[in-house]
Amino acid sequence: MANEAKTQPWLAGMNEEDLGFIKRFLVASGSLKQVAQEYGISYPTVRLRLDRLIEKIKLYESHSPQSPFEQMLRSAHVDGKIDRVTLADLLSAYRKETERHEDK
Repeated sequence: MANEAKTQPWLAGMNEEDLGFIKRFLVASGSLKQVAQEYGISYPTVRLRLDRLIEKIKLYESHSPQSPFEQMLRSAHVDGKIDRVTLADLLSAYRKETERHEDK
């Protein structure tokens, strides 16, 4: 059963930091207050981190299958590293380039 979980798109998109947060959240029985204390950060910061993880999971579940490059771009967007316009531009350019190579 553990091997099945590793093949899930949302799990494949999680980095070590994401997985560490999820583990702490579970061990804390879902207490954001406890997780905030353990990390030494504010409750709103933990809430934001959880909201971003939820969006990342939704993103991976709703846009399968994806190339590793698309997954990386979408994760960067969810993590706030690139904005929506940049994401759309990069995905469009990537898809055009992929189609161009497939046509050859």
